[in-house]
Amino acid sequence: MRCPFCAHENSQVKDSRPTEDGSSIRRRRQCEDCGARFTTFERVQLRDLIVVKSENRREPFDRTKLERSIAIACRKRPVAPERIERLASSIQRQLETSGESELPSSRIGEMVMEGLKALDPVAYIRFASVYKDFREARDFEQFAGTVGDG
Repeated sequence: MRCPFCAHENSQVKDSRPTEDGSSIRRRRQCEDCGARFTTFERVQLRDLIVVKSENRREPFDRTKLERSIAIACRKRPVAPERIERLASSIQRQLETSGESELPSSRIGEMVMEGLKALDPVAYIRFASVYKDFREARDFEQFAGTVGDG
């Protein structure tokens, strides 16, 4: 593993442990050259996923992008980072086990909305406002009126 501080090629694993939800392994490493310590995460990847965007553009699935969008929706909300990580892991697992290698971005957006709905109602509405491209206050009012419905 390349050191993020000095770019040296080799590092030693000092400690390994599974994450709380067991979906990845957290490794503490130390660079053999500069001695800096850093953390890496190792996850199982069942298959390479391609996200089909609007206008049929295709790009590789990016878990970091998924986590970032969930975290932005949850900003300044009482949602622990571990719950964001768990939601991202759950969505990624569902996508990888779906049997498809190409997935529409709309399916991922719907999965995020469903997960946020259970996690935090404000984060859910925040995400929906961007995902569904709300243009005016009335859009929020109409959507918020449906949040309590099933």
